[in-house]
Amino acid sequence: MTVLLASIQAHAAEVTIPRAAEAHRAMLVRAAHAVWGLDAPVAVFAAQIHTESWWRNDTVSHVGAQGLAQFMPSTAKWLPSVAPETGRPAPFNPGWSLRALCVYDKWLWDRVAGRTDFERMAFTLSAYNGGLGWVQRDKRKARAQGLDDRVWFHAVETVNAGRGRAAFAENRQYPRRILKERQHAYIRAGWGPGIEEGGRP
Repeated sequence: MTVLLASIQAHAAEVTIPRAAEAHRAMLVRAAHAVWGLDAPVAVFAAQIHTESWWRNDTVSHVGAQGLAQFMPSTAKWLPSVAPETGRPAPFNPGWSLRALCVYDKWLWDRVAGRTDFERMAFTLSAYNGGLGWVQRDKRKARAQGLDDRVWFHAVETVNAGRGRAAFAENRQYPRRILKERQHAYIRAGWGPGIEEGGRP
């Protein structure tokens, strides 16, 4: 067992899946499969919800993000214009929220490039958290600095195209918490596959 694998397993062991998650498990699996297919990275989406709201449906953040997937009202209102299948926005409806998260992640995934699926999902998650426009600006700045703009970890993640310190720090932790720590707890608990580091290019 490598030191890296041991470290990942240790972090996964430290993550406790909230009891509330089980009530939404089947609904998330159905939504993920409907949008991403049968090989959907359900564990990533579960870890994302875990990070967004700790599976509390009535959560409203200090900036006004709502529900399980913590959609800002403006994003929830905009989403059906690019993904009509999401229907009328209802951030406090778990069914809408989980499906909208999977749909929005797929919309972002289709608009970012990564050297591997792992890196691509990191870009997707960064965009979910802070906006696709910021990811594109970060990529351009990374390119200008001679960095590989298709690699998030240790490359684009080190570049700040102008975000404030707190927003930048939160955005950089978001993909790390989900992909390097929390998804592994959901994989181990049998929720479904994730996206592993060093996966297919």
